[in-house]
Amino acid sequence: MTMQTVLVTGAASGIGRACAKKLLGDGHNVVALDLKEEALVAALPEDFGRLVRFAGDVSRRECCTGAVEAAVARFGKLDAVTHWAAMHSSTFWTDLGPEEFNRVLAANVTGSFLVAQAAAVHMKMRGAGAIVLASSTSTVSGSVGGKSGSGGPAYVASKAAIIGLVRTLANALGRNGIRVNAVAPGVVDTPMIGGYSPEHRSAQPGRVPLGRIGSPEEIAEVGCFLISEAARYINGETVIVNGGANFG
Repeated sequence: MTMQTVLVTGAASGIGRACAKKLLGDGHNVVALDLKEEALVAALPEDFGRLVRFAGDVSRRECCTGAVEAAVARFGKLDAVTHWAAMHSSTFWTDLGPEEFNRVLAANVTGSFLVAQAAAVHMKMRGAGAIVLASSTSTVSGSVGGKSGSGGPAYVASKAAIIGLVRTLANALGRNGIRVNAVAPGVVDTPMIGGYSPEHRSAQPGRVPLGRIGSPEEIAEVGCFLISEAARYINGETVIVNGGANFG
């Protein structure tokens, strides 16, 4: 196994936390980024000597460049990024205003670009790297939000934009040895579905041929695969991980 240094965003909970824990358990170096350092310490209390906790907002350029600089300062390099940080929005279209819409786009789309941009500047100098962003299968189903608590127009639009962002970055950066892909999870047992109505949540397993919703660890496994050497010829793809729900 080749040890990697990986920047993991959204690392204080959900898929990001599962990803950081898996990478640390597998012997890799991790820079764990989330909004609050206290939450990071609670989520990842043991550092194994291979963990840097970095608090910041991914929609701010200085946060993203600072996290990359922290990785290089501590470990001498940055090999990969798995970017899970995101803002949810379930507001129905009739109630959705431009302020909330733009706030979600800033967190989910601009944040994804800034993280990828900051990492790619370093990776380009090394001629190698892998970046994984997070989309969603809500872009396939077109979930509408509202009382169900599922993703509404702002969230779905932001996650659809990730697919285009991945393709253009994969095309631009592939020539520098940098691969860019995305994972599109279905319904996963994370804090993001905490706002689901009881009826909507209880209905989810019946929509999945495997009969259950996903775990954060199962999504994290795919993200970790995409930054590994085993995925060295995968570039510009969005991998759906939802137990076959689109066919259910």
